[in-house]
Amino acid sequence: MLGTYDTYPEAQKVVNRLAIADFPVKQLSIVGNDLKTVERITGKLTYGRAALAGAASGAWFGLFLGLLLFLFSPTGDFSFILAAALIGAGFGLLFGVVSYALNRRRRDFTATHQVVASNYQVIIDPNLTARARLVLAGDASAAAEPVAADAPLAPPAPEPAPPRPAAAPASGPGERSAGSSGTPSGTTPDDGPGGGSGAAPVSDEPGPR
Repeated sequence: MLGTYDTYPEAQKVVNRLAIADFPVKQLSIVGNDLKTVERITGKLTYGRAALAGAASGAWFGLFLGLLLFLFSPTGDFSFILAAALIGAGFGLLFGVVSYALNRRRRDFTATHQVVASNYQVIIDPNLTARARLVLAGDASAAAEPVAADAPLAPPAPEPAPPRPAAAPASGPGERSAGSSGTPSGTTPDDGPGGGSGAAPVSDEPGPR
């Protein structure tokens, strides 16, 4: 919202100043709050006033018809205009008197209608509020400034990868325990099933001579 004003001419003056400064006024709106209808009494209605008002409206209508006849008539006689105006005034007078006679006891006065508001607000695009206030403050160069576009959003940062589990240290040669091997404790791989050494027995028989 650019501002709130008590009367419509004040709000209209603000919009007019922005328009003179080449401000994009199509982004503005004037909103009236608490609207109400005001009927201003202009006087008492009588037969004379009713007849005069009816004759005036009828004369204008007859003048319009007479002008049309004058334009489309091959002879172009001005008497058409005068005759049409007089006939329209006569019918209007008669209609005004009859209307007043029918409504005499219900409405014996003349009045004008007007719609007013308690205050008026100038609504503007929020992106242009600062520029409009600069223009109203006297800085006419702000009206030609382009509207700043919103900066693009940065892409979200990638999530960190989960840490990998630490690998078990490899055992070197000769570090295997005795209990982990398939050989029972107290024996060597060369022991035979009898518990002796793995060497072949010596025969007592003499060899060939």
